Order: sequence, then structure tokens, then C-alpha cells
Amino acid sequence: MEIGRDFNAAADLISGNLKAGRGGKIAYIDDGGQLSFGELAERVNRFGNTLLAMGLRMEDRILIAMHDSIDWPVAFLGAIKAGIVPVAVNTLLTPKDYEYMLADSRAKALLVSEPLKPQFEPFLKKLPFLKHVISSPFKDLTDKSSGELATAPTTSDDPCFWLYSSGSTGMPKGTVHVHSSMRLTTQLYAQGVLGLNEFDVVFSAAKLFFAYGLGNSLSFPLAVGATTVLMAERPAPDAVFKRLVEKKPTLFFGVPTLYAGMLASPAFPRKEVLNLRTCISAGEALPPQIAKSFKQRTGIDILDGIGSTEMLHIFLSNRPGHFRYGTTGKAVPGYELRVVDEQGVDVKQGELGELLIKGPSAANLYWNNRVKSRSTFVGEWTRSGDKYSQDADGYYVYGGRTDDMLKVSGIWVSPAEVEAALVSHQAVLEAAVVGKEDEHQLVKPKAFVVLKPGQQVTTEELQNYVKAKLAPYKYPRWIEFLAELPKTATGKIQRFKLRS
Repeated sequence: MEIGRDFNAAADLISGNLKAGRGGKIAYIDDGGQLSFGELAERVNRFGNTLLAMGLRMEDRILIAMHDSIDWPVAFLGAIKAGIVPVAVNTLLTPKDYEYMLADSRAKALLVSEPLKPQFEPFLKKLPFLKHVISSPFKDLTDKSSGELATAPTTSDDPCFWLYSSGSTGMPKGTVHVHSSMRLTTQLYAQGVLGLNEFDVVFSAAKLFFAYGLGNSLSFPLAVGATTVLMAERPAPDAVFKRLVEKKPTLFFGVPTLYAGMLASPAFPRKEVLNLRTCISAGEALPPQIAKSFKQRTGIDILDGIGSTEMLHIFLSNRPGHFRYGTTGKAVPGYELRVVDEQGVDVKQGELGELLIKGPSAANLYWNNRVKSRSTFVGEWTRSGDKYSQDADGYYVYGGRTDDMLKVSGIWVSPAEVEAALVSHQAVLEAAVVGKEDEHQLVKPKAFVVLKPGQQVTTEELQNYVKAKLAPYKYPRWIEFLAELPKTATGKIQRFKLRS
């Protein structure tokens, strides 16, 4: 698909449905009601006008910290149509994280779900760039604005939105994506691989603030005119089952941890009451036994794939007719892949190396981070930080991370962050965190702890302590107490000895 120079992503996603006569068709169903494509277009315009009336202008940033509801796409698209750049952030973070992101992005407005406001209140007055705080739901506020909005004169290469990507060291990185990227990922993956169309109903357990969820619940269905089911609560199996049975989605997007939990639940619905045609997994490698068990229960293959915040969505995937358990499939058409050694030389087939990706949806850069930008975005290629090998038939097999980052329930976790939380406990002298597979072969944090002389603390006490300091999913599932940590002569922790 050729995308011209003058292009606005929000106008593109909204106008196509109106031109196709889908104004009265349901676009979104959330916990409180539903919204047609025509109503969505009007609310998007009203929200964009509200931001402009507040004094926000082209390329100003607004930070979105909201649970999934109809307000989320209204805010995201309304900002983009007005030329303002939304910055979507994880709703499971700590006040420290949010304060950093607001200061780093220099956001002039904060959009926050009412239950999340206490996370922001301690530091809001310290931020000189922040001028407005808008609470969701915000329909009463936007109803005062005009339902007509002129599209901002953006180009296909203008900054469109940011997503914060976690790093193995330092603070999260603001990943800047351009206006053309959402349309391109839809064409290449959603339509090219999944065959998504206007008759589908989409439900994603991954939330809208993830790159994965943003495609699943916003750009993909809006681009083709499909209906989307949104859920504000966390995706526990029972909550997912309720939507699968009542809303009858045809496509479901999950992560391996959730699929494992669903299969372990006695409430797993009979396949006769489901309307699924395709299920997708991403976020971490899908263990073969989970995929096989799900196929036995439902008759449906889970299509495992991998994407990244930097590439916006899935670029390597199994697909109908090209499927193999225990692999991540083959390159999505439109993307090129290489597996290279530490010198950047292509490895032999079957050998492990770092995966590089070349494709049109790569981010422009990391905001205010030239060093990381230059090391990740190398010419036309993007370094994934993932280890892969390629089997004799061309299927890619995941081999772990090139650094010490962990993926827990599809979300990156920095061991250094968990270690810092543990060491802040008065009884802890040193700590090291590595990944360990649970009974479902899914990676979770395991901590090795050295206590100060004369101090005592239980595993449960330390786990609760970490939960109170960090997002809950980051806490160590296992804690092993040691007399000392293995180290090199220079004092560096030898993590490979802890993993063995």
C-alpha cells in the first residue's frame, strides 16, 4: 500500500468506515455500553476540539493512563486528528514511573482514569510542563465542544504517538512512532496474515497501552471495520471466559500465561458456546504443550508470534497453513529477518544469534536517547535483543534474551529494578534476580538473596515488600537465601551460575 506524504492516522482510520457506509455499525463494546463508528467519529472530533480549546498545539504531548474503555480510543484518536501526540502508558506502574514519564515527555495534559488518580497526585504540582489533568470518564467535558474537527496537516512521517519501552538498565524509553505505521501493520499482519475483515469481532486480553494491544483493539479493527470488545478489568480467566461466551468474538489475542491459566480453570467453556476462528499469542514464547492442549479443547491453533514496541506489532509469526509447534513461525510478508553473531555476521542455519528486523513499521527513535537509538535502530535494521535460530524448514525458534531482561506475563521486567527493591529492605545485603520457568514453562522472576548478619526475614515477607514497591507482576515467585552470590574477580554477579 502506498501512503502519500499528507496523511493523518486518525483521519484515515475513522473516515474509511464512514465512506464504506458503516456509520451505524458497532465499533466498540465496553463494560458500560457501545459506540457506533459514526458516534466514534463525532466523539473523536469533540475530544480533539477540547484539547485545542485548552491551548494544546501540533506535536504537544498528552499522557494517557487509562483503563480500557471507549474513552481510550476517543482520546487517542482525537489527539492524533488534532495533531497532538498521545503517549500511552502502562496502568500497572508506580508513582515514580509516572512522574518520570510525564517529566521526560514534557506532556502538557494528563488523561487518567479516576481509580488511577491517587498514583499521580503526590507529584503533579512538581511538573512545570503539565497544564491540564483530565479524568475519565470525560464525556460531559467534551460534549461542550464541536462535533466537527479539521484534520491537522500532518505527514506520514510526522511523530504520531509514543509508547514507553522498558530497558534492562536505566529508565523506560519513549519510543516515537509515525503516522503511517498503524496502517502498515494492519495491511501486513492483520489483513495479510490473519485475514481480518469487517465481519470479525475482536477481543484482546492485552491492553491498549501495549503495542500488541494497540494494534489488536484499535488500528486493526478500525482499519477494516470490525467490532471490538474492550474490558477494563485485568484479564483473569473468568473475566475472559465471560467475554468469549457473551460477546462471541471471532478473534482472541492473549499471552501464554493467560492461555495456561485458562486451561487450568474448571470454568473453561465448551467449544460449542464459542465463536472463535483464530487465536493469537505474543509477548513471550508459547510452550508447545499449551498450544496442543488448547487445540484439543477448542479445535483451534494458537498462532504464536513476536512483535516489539520498537516495531509496533508482530513481524514474525505462525499462520494458517504455515504452523509449527515450538516455533515463532516465519517472517510476516513485508518484513525481512537476519540472525547474526556478536560481530553482526549472519550465523549458519541452526545456530543461535540475535534477531534483526527490517520493516516499514520501525519506530523513528527513542526520545532524548541518542545512544540507545543508535544502538537499536541501525540503518534499515532494528535490533530485537532476542536470540533466535532457524531450523531446516525456515521456522524461527526462540532462544532467550541477549541481555538479562525477563518477560513476565508478556511484560518486560528488569532484574535490576527488582534487585533494587529487595536490597532496600533493611534485612537484605545483596540480591540477584534471574528468570526461571514455572510448571507451564513460562518465565517468572527468581531471587537469590544474601541477608545482613543477624537479620531474618521470610520469603513471604520479602515478596509482599516487593509488591508494595513495584508493579505486582514484578515480584519474585521464588526466593532462595544464600551465604554469598557468585561473582567475578571484579565483583560482577555471575548470573549464568544462578540460572544453572
